[in-house]
Amino acid sequence: MSGEQNFLDVKIMGREYRVACLPEERDALLAAVDMVDGKMRDIAQRTRSTIAERVAVMAALNIAHEHLGQPVAEDNQETVASPETKRRIEAMGARLDAVLAPQQQLDF
Repeated sequence: MSGEQNFLDVKIMGREYRVACLPEERDALLAAVDMVDGKMRDIAQRTRSTIAERVAVMAALNIAHEHLGQPVAEDNQETVASPETKRRIEAMGARLDAVLAPQQQLDF
C-alpha cells in the first residue's frame, strides 16, 4: 500500500471540508470542487442569500439540471419539457425560501 493520503482538504465558499479521495481521482475531485464552489458563489450573489444550506441545495439542483440536460429534438430545438423543468426548479427554490426564512432571521 502506498503511503499517500486518501483524503483531500478542499474549500467551498470559504468553508473547509475533508473528503475521501483516491490519489488517481484527485484531479477530477478538484474539478468538481471548482464547479460546485463557482456555482454556489454565483447563486449566493444572484440571490443575495447567506444561508449556506439554501445555496447548496440550489446549486445541487442547478448542477443536476445541467448534468441531466434537456432532451433535444433532432434539429437541436429545445423540447416542451424545458420550460416545465425550469418552472419546477423555481418552485423548489420558492419552497426552500419559505422553509428557510425563519432560520435566516436567526442568522442575523
